[in-house]
Amino acid sequence: MSRALAGKIRMAEEIGRVAAAETTSSSPPSISQSRWAWPSVLRWIPTSTERIIAAEKRLLSLVKTRHVQEQVNIGSGPPGSKIPWFRSTSNEPRFINTVEFDSKDSDSPTLVMVHGYGASQGFFYRNFDALASRFRVVAIDQLGWGGSSRPDFTCKSTEETEAWFIDSFEEWRKAKNLSNFVLLGHSFGGYVAAKYALKHPEHIQHLILVGPAGFTSETDQSAEWVAKFRATWKGMIFNHLWESGFTPQKIVRGLGPWGPDLVRRYTSARFGSHSTGDVLSEEESALFTDYIYHTLAAKASGEQCLKYIFSFGAFARKPLLQSASHWKVPTTFIYGYHDWMNYQGAQQAREEMKVPCDIIRVPQAGHFVFIDNTSGFHSAVFYACRRILSPDNNSEDLPLPQSLISA
Repeated sequence: MSRALAGKIRMAEEIGRVAAAETTSSSPPSISQSRWAWPSVLRWIPTSTERIIAAEKRLLSLVKTRHVQEQVNIGSGPPGSKIPWFRSTSNEPRFINTVEFDSKDSDSPTLVMVHGYGASQGFFYRNFDALASRFRVVAIDQLGWGGSSRPDFTCKSTEETEAWFIDSFEEWRKAKNLSNFVLLGHSFGGYVAAKYALKHPEHIQHLILVGPAGFTSETDQSAEWVAKFRATWKGMIFNHLWESGFTPQKIVRGLGPWGPDLVRRYTSARFGSHSTGDVLSEEESALFTDYIYHTLAAKASGEQCLKYIFSFGAFARKPLLQSASHWKVPTTFIYGYHDWMNYQGAQQAREEMKVPCDIIRVPQAGHFVFIDNTSGFHSAVFYACRRILSPDNNSEDLPLPQSLISA
């Protein structure tokens, strides 16, 4: 079984176990008991866009660098529009939730950060201060996630789904008047960033893919493992849920006022007792959990992309590996040493690429390498951008920091 599939199954099972435990509780628990007055408890899903933004502001209060949050208007389309993310019964505009951090140097290069599946820009909260010391940092919530607009997801194909994310990002770039920037994407955000760079390479200085999804395809060996798993009762259930568009967020919504404690238990396990690196402090855990809950429980939108981008087993329907020979942007891959995404896919891609390519593994880190080992992650990003950050200092010959591993 592929490491990606195994990792997703373990996550789903963990959420399911906690969800089952929650349904037996005698009263709806909470992240913070003082936050749960009876009017809130009586709400089945205690969240809203306003609460997402408020939770984001509380989480980003941990960041010392001055920053500005804005809703960037990416336009509106007429009813019946053929553009997937414009399809609507009205001509309401769409917005991309954006946070921009002050740089110490007005001439600093721009770093745009794109989150992964089921996440949002606040997942990078531990990185903003360090990265803003060398970059103008801009982080976004992809369309349909976080505090961005959540239009009905009407895509019916892989092509339409890719266009949903790539084209809405391009409209955001135009609205922000950005060009010649470093683009960093994590996990599914890495898939989107790579697809965007293939379509619009003229805007990208350097591409950083952090534990990117979408490089593996159904090889004979891995397909055999998946076929065997599908034949089991558990595999049939997971495959049916996958193809029917079921998402972990539906569990969170279905639990209503029990949802926050489900998220708290998962967060405490993944970034606490089961962490491969730096565990969260008590304050971080509370703020991060609150933020994650509100982003997961809000209206379903971008999350419904999954079955159109990947087949069951986390195999990309249009693998990035097939486009490696068309790569036009220098690229750095960053993986946690214990990442469930397999860095060997990047190694295969590098053999076909005609541009500079580094593959870096960060010790004491899993898939959320930027949370698990922040200093290692920052070192990897700075090394990836050495030609941009120090163009006149013979940066080409700089050795990889000893704390990192070249693959």
